[in-house]
Amino acid sequence: MCDQQQLNAMKDIAIAAGREILAVYDSAEAIAVSAKQDDSPLTDADCRAHRLIVEQLGSLTPDIPVLSEESEVIDYQIRRSWQRYWLVDPLDGTKEFLHGNGEFTVNIALVEEGKAVAGVVHVPVSSVSYFGAEDLGAWKQGGVSADAQPISSRAMRDNDAVCIVASRRHRGEELDALIEHLQTNLGSTELLSMGSSLKMCLLAEGKADIYPRLVPTSEWDTAAAHSILSAAGGEIVDFQFQPLRYNTKAELLNPYFIALADPHYPWQLLLEKLK
Repeated sequence: MCDQQQLNAMKDIAIAAGREILAVYDSAEAIAVSAKQDDSPLTDADCRAHRLIVEQLGSLTPDIPVLSEESEVIDYQIRRSWQRYWLVDPLDGTKEFLHGNGEFTVNIALVEEGKAVAGVVHVPVSSVSYFGAEDLGAWKQGGVSADAQPISSRAMRDNDAVCIVASRRHRGEELDALIEHLQTNLGSTELLSMGSSLKMCLLAEGKADIYPRLVPTSEWDTAAAHSILSAAGGEIVDFQFQPLRYNTKAELLNPYFIALADPHYPWQLLLEKLK
């Protein structure tokens, strides 16, 4: 488990990594970009944030391994023995970073026995941090207030407009069909597009209701925001409505999933009509 002191230390590390990212983002020099094996972009900001996070988590908890998007590949035969580890995306939303829209984050999660139990999502451009942990709760800090404010996901209510969140850059016919189905069956709806793990943070702070994801993501893309959303009262489930699990298989890809602000609403009955 994670106590408040450790959660605050995670937040401080994410903020420090955000400063490394902004040093590149705000530079007058052109941002150099290389391609990783999966053709996703890699910048100096990714690398600088990765190095800082790995170093500081190593100092904070020398006995807990770190798995970062920018780490060397770690064989599953080694990873499968990890009961507790850090799961990190040093710069989530590199494409948003390159497009200069500010919708990129630093993601740090603590995973225990396949469950994301604590996490921080820091937004460098706005200096806003979302953080939360199992049995502690969830908070938002930064922006107009320097103090951390408790956050919670909202319950579905009849006649309220339902806010559906979608990826800014990853849609496709399947997702468009699902969104159309939700809009037809839920009555008044609002569609909001956004990049990176901020979509799940919107659910955690009570500003959105559902975020379906029907294109591949990696486990480091979701773990930090998943733990915050869970601590705020929501959940992320696969299409069998089972909570996402981490480090349970050799590949680090998530199944298609749905993030829910109110997991007690009968979403399963609604979405089964789509099949």
